[in-house]
Amino acid sequence: MQEAGRTIAQAADEDALFHALINTAIDGIVVINEQGIVQVFSPACERLFGYAPEEVLDCNINMLMPEPYRSQHDAYLARYLETQIPHIIGIGREVVGQRRDGTTFPMYLSVGEGMLKGSRIFVGIINDMSETRARDNRIRELQGELLHVTRMTLMGEMASALAHELNQPLTALLNYTGAARHMTGHLGEPAAKLAEVLDRIAEQAERAGLIIRRLRNFIEKRESIRAPEDINKAVEEAVELGLAGMRGGDIKRRLGLEPGLPALLIDKVQIQQILVNLIRNAVEATSGLPRGAVTITTHKNGDAVEIAVADTGTGIPAEVESRLFHPFVTTKAHGMGMGLSICRKIAEAHGGRLWLAANSEEGATFILRLPVPAPEPAP
Repeated sequence: MQEAGRTIAQAADEDALFHALINTAIDGIVVINEQGIVQVFSPACERLFGYAPEEVLDCNINMLMPEPYRSQHDAYLARYLETQIPHIIGIGREVVGQRRDGTTFPMYLSVGEGMLKGSRIFVGIINDMSETRARDNRIRELQGELLHVTRMTLMGEMASALAHELNQPLTALLNYTGAARHMTGHLGEPAAKLAEVLDRIAEQAERAGLIIRRLRNFIEKRESIRAPEDINKAVEEAVELGLAGMRGGDIKRRLGLEPGLPALLIDKVQIQQILVNLIRNAVEATSGLPRGAVTITTHKNGDAVEIAVADTGTGIPAEVESRLFHPFVTTKAHGMGMGLSICRKIAEAHGGRLWLAANSEEGATFILRLPVPAPEPAP
C-alpha cells in the first residue's frame, strides 16, 4: 500500500514538473499524437500563434500551417509512420507558421518522438525566427547600401580626376584663342567677325573652366568651413553649376531673388550641394514636358531665409512622399536615392530645414530654410 502511494505521489510530481516545464518554457511547445491531433499547447505557443488552448487542443496541428503545408501535412505524417524515414523528426529545420489572424512568420521547428502511456507522441519545440530574419534582411540592406556608397565614392574620385584633366586642355584652348585673336588684329575689317567668334570661344572656354573649378570644389573632400555668405550669389552659382550639362533647353528658368538679404553663416559648398541636387531633380522632372519651368526664389521669412526650388514636372508619387528623404529612396529609374537624404542632413547641420511643400499646381516645390545669424552683441 505504501509502495502504491509512493508511485502515485511520484507520478503526481512528474506531472507537476512536466506542466511546469511546459508553462515556463520560452520557446513554444506543442505535443501531437499519431493522427496529428494536438494534445499539449503551451502558453508560449499561445503568444506565438494567438490561439487560446481550447481553440487548438483536440484539433489537427495543420491549423497552425499555411498552405500548401496544411494540405500536405497529414500525408507527410502517414508516410513517416509507414516508412520510418524522417524528414524533420530528430533533425529540425526552418518552417513557416500561421497565426490566428492569418499572418505568417518564420520559425525553427525541432521535432522529437517518444511514448506516453503506451502511445506514440511527437513533441515540437518552436523558436520564433521573426527577429532573426528581420535582422538578416537589415544586414543585407546595409550591405547593399554600403556597395552604393562605395560606388558613389569611386564616382566622386573619378569626377575629381576628370575635372583636373579637363582643366588643362581648356587652359590651352584659352591660350590658343588669345593668340589667334592677336594674330587677326592687323587684318582690318575682314577679320572683325572672326575676332568676334574668337571672343565667344574664349568666353565659353572661361565659363567651362569656371564650372570645372566649381565642380572640383564641390566634390573635394574637406572639412566644413562656415563663413558669412551672400546667399543670392551662392544661389546664382548653384544654378549655373546645376544646369551644366543638363538637357533642358526648352525648360524656362526663372530666378526670383529678393534683394538685400542678410549674409548667412554657411558652408557655401555644402549649401550649393543641396541646391544643385534640387535644381537637377527639377530639370529632370520637367524635361520633355510642354511648358516646363523651374523657378528658384529667395526671401526672408522671420529669422530665416527660405530658398524655394519649384518645377512644373511630374510631381512626387503619394506613396513615396513619406519616405522621400530616407536613404536609397528615389523616383528615378536609375537613381541611387542618396541625394535628398544627404541634403536634409546638411540642412539640419546648419540649423535649418528641408522639406517638400504642397504644390498648388502640378510639379513639386522644395524649400530650404536657413537661419539668419543673430547679431553680435554690442561691445
